[in-house]
Amino acid sequence: FQVRVVLKYRHCDGNLCIKVTDDVACLLYRTDQAQDVKKIEKFQSQLMRLMVAKESRSAAMETD
Repeated sequence: FQVRVVLKYRHCDGNLCIKVTDDVACLLYRTDQAQDVKKIEKFQSQLMRLMVAKESRSAAMETD
């Protein structure tokens, strides 16, 4: 199961765009609201933490 997440920010427009795709479905969200930017930032940091935690568990399983 593979998913890609792309986060783009355009300073000239003040737009933030997040794109999530698995090559079958593609979700795209654009915003210029500061409140939404903070939510996307929080979502991305949680996602990164989960991915690192999963890699740590799988690496530990390989060593056992």
